[in-house]
Amino acid sequence: MKHNIKKFKIITAAVAFGLLFSSTSCVNDLEQEPITDVTSASVFADFANYPSALAKVYGGFANGGQGSNGGNTDINGIDGNFSQYTRMLFTMQELPTDEAVIAWNDGNLHTMHKMTWDSSNEFIAGMYYRIFTQIATSNEFLRNMTDDKLAANNITGANLTEAKYMRAEARFLRALSYYYALDLFGNVPFVDESYLPGSVNPPKRITRADLFNFVESELLAVSNDLKAPKTNEYARADKAAAWALLAKLYLNSSIYNGSNHNTEVITYCNKVIQSGYSLKPKYADLFLADNDKNNPEVIFPIAFDGLHIQTSGGTTYMVHAAVGGSMPASNFGIAGGWGGLRTTKAYVGLFSDSNDQRGNFYKDGQNLEINDLGTFTDGYAFVKYKNLTSGGTPGVDATGNFVDTDIPLIRLADIYLMYAEATLRGGSGGNLTTAVGYMNNIRTRAGYATTLSSINLDFILNERGRELGWEMTRRTDLIRYGKFTTAAYLWPWKGNIKDGAAVGDYRNLYPIPAKDLIANPNLVQNPGY
Repeated sequence: MKHNIKKFKIITAAVAFGLLFSSTSCVNDLEQEPITDVTSASVFADFANYPSALAKVYGGFANGGQGSNGGNTDINGIDGNFSQYTRMLFTMQELPTDEAVIAWNDGNLHTMHKMTWDSSNEFIAGMYYRIFTQIATSNEFLRNMTDDKLAANNITGANLTEAKYMRAEARFLRALSYYYALDLFGNVPFVDESYLPGSVNPPKRITRADLFNFVESELLAVSNDLKAPKTNEYARADKAAAWALLAKLYLNSSIYNGSNHNTEVITYCNKVIQSGYSLKPKYADLFLADNDKNNPEVIFPIAFDGLHIQTSGGTTYMVHAAVGGSMPASNFGIAGGWGGLRTTKAYVGLFSDSNDQRGNFYKDGQNLEINDLGTFTDGYAFVKYKNLTSGGTPGVDATGNFVDTDIPLIRLADIYLMYAEATLRGGSGGNLTTAVGYMNNIRTRAGYATTLSSINLDFILNERGRELGWEMTRRTDLIRYGKFTTAAYLWPWKGNIKDGAAVGDYRNLYPIPAKDLIANPNLVQNPGY
């Protein structure tokens, strides 16, 4: 069972006020409707409601609807489980890469790995509207947390201090969603808390470079206002989370706005590293049902619970979809597999050392070659997330349907890898010996008996693949290295060719959904679509 964060994980009628729904870009597509008669004014008049209101903002990363298992979906036109935030993020960041393929043929899902998607793809739209639904939820919270409104509601003393921390957390969560909008879509509609629901004017378009500046400014601001590292409740943002996201933003700045911020990457990685985090001794334990306990490595997770957050997205998807063929479901703490996710021989090839515990592939009855994307036994299964505790017992849901495991969205190993890459790219303040030491720490944990004496950028990309597989970073990493669309690196069925082929560079960005272009004349489609 989880602890501390529980009140932030239970999404009840008290949380689903209806106040936290507001329009973003295409109102008709979102079709968000209040489910109670509670108003913002009545909710925020009492500080006792604030934790539940903030829980709604956090809960949007875990739940796809207002009911259990994606029921009463937030987004019209796509199932509430398919459109759950991290499941959509996996679809965008992993399925088009060497790390993952899926057997299912739901809608246009098959176009994701083939890299043949277009602007009518419902899964791309699902991610887009999920991002902006989350931004709208954050904005509604922030509208009610201004200094003037806190004073008008007589929020004083310790409650005022805590309310300001909550306000900073909501700004961080909004910045996190805008970071994904920046990364996935580039030039998008922009709304902050000053844009009122029901406005007759559609949101303005913000360029990718300007959105970079906004995300940067928000993270710099909240890094001063959040609680100190490791002092907040589990799964709530603190200063270290803001520093880590700044490092991610800066690492990709050459893609986002053509700038070089490798020095800043090193600065903010150092801030995180010096905050008391350490690698969890056993790699596999990072992805188990009790990974919320005694975990010194995770900086910011998305929390799940088999009883209180019942979704077919999240890690329920990550575990069930990766089990099929002859794989014993009980070995994963679940009642049965869904026969969907596997990996490619290109990804398997990154693991040349049999001692590497991260290269945990299930091969019995599985073919290394993928002749048919729709056949689960084509492609090795990748064993990572499980609904078992470190002691081997299943998660708390007795049915075996829903998973307890949290998703470590940001963790220390990623910080080490970013530090090393930024150092190799010439960032000031980096130390190559220190960077090599961090890589050896990661590899020793993974099972390597020998140590490195030197590293290079290609090694870092491959090590990111080994260390962070299926952690929703791969597409971004391949783009940064110029290998996502080009012939510089091929994997099976890239470009809808069995042995892989280059695709147009315009696919480094996803298209703005066609429906939103119709609804908002301020928007412009990304080139190539």
